[in-house]
Amino acid sequence: MNKTTLLLIAFLGFQVIYAQQNIPIDTAHWDIQARAHVLEKFREQDAIYLQGGSMTLRDQTFLNGTIEYDVFLKEDPAFPGLYFRLREGNAEHFYLRPHQSGNPDANQAIPLTYGIAPWQLYHGSKYAYPYRYTFDDWTHVKIVVNGNRAQVFLDHASSPMLSWDLFHEAVPGQVVLTGGNASGLHIANIRIDSQQQELVDFKPGEKKPLANLIPQWRVSDKFEEKLLDNPQGIPGLIAARNWEGTIQVEEGTAANISRVVNLFDDTPGNTVMALVTVRSDGEQLKYFEFGYSDRVVVILNGEPVYRGNNTFRSRDYRYLGTIGLFDGVYLKLKPGNNELMLAVSENFGGWLVTGRFADPDGLSIR
Repeated sequence: MNKTTLLLIAFLGFQVIYAQQNIPIDTAHWDIQARAHVLEKFREQDAIYLQGGSMTLRDQTFLNGTIEYDVFLKEDPAFPGLYFRLREGNAEHFYLRPHQSGNPDANQAIPLTYGIAPWQLYHGSKYAYPYRYTFDDWTHVKIVVNGNRAQVFLDHASSPMLSWDLFHEAVPGQVVLTGGNASGLHIANIRIDSQQQELVDFKPGEKKPLANLIPQWRVSDKFEEKLLDNPQGIPGLIAARNWEGTIQVEEGTAANISRVVNLFDDTPGNTVMALVTVRSDGEQLKYFEFGYSDRVVVILNGEPVYRGNNTFRSRDYRYLGTIGLFDGVYLKLKPGNNELMLAVSENFGGWLVTGRFADPDGLSIR
């Protein structure tokens, strides 16, 4: 074996060892953006106390591999977690809900789509699992990523608690850890190993689709929600719209408006028109079931016929605002083409629209 070969083996060995080392928690390795933070020894670990903010790994991107860390949880409402493959406002996201310890929604796997995390669409056992957390010791989080799939293991479990298909194209992006809200929490022992990509017994959950949904919607550009307050101005508001693209139903449940419209860009507004054309064989009254997030005005042939609010906690303090076919309106359709629009406004949790006709006979939709 020649000297060059020996040097190459030594170099590769160093790379493997380095990949498995903890990443130091300091400002040289992490860009820390938080209300407050303290680098300190906590429960025998070198840790960061992170309050109301995040820490982004500097000068390194992540595509596939294993990300591990320890977090010391509190029972306070908070959502400590991990963004990976963060790029231009899009990312994969997994976080804990320690205040929901033991409940079916004790955690969440979700995409970040142009800054919006649509948990009001991606909810239920396909993207969360019950887990009882400990609040007097470290909780170990391990996430394994391979291509378009991921798994999470908690507290050194040998079997995954959750397996799920990822939401975005597999491209390298940043790694971001988030801490507690106002009360803060500690994070320690952060490790990234790009070579450990093996998934274990990958069995993603399933979600029963809603039947006979309108499969796609055309979506307009953004405008200010307050412009809907004047019913007489709605035809002009519609005429002024540009149409940004088409969104498809996801999860057999709803279409995600943030796929084509960026809520957080420099253009003012938090509302779009979602449009379908309904062709009717004759004049008829049809019941239309629909869902939206967060608020809606239903407009038929230029006239508003319904207004609703599905915002988080809008109906009681436990109300989540998750999307489904929970609203309905009778629509008086004319013969020929009818323009059906839902003006959908968003705060957070998912910019979503869905709908179907309970009796589609005599209708065609495009």
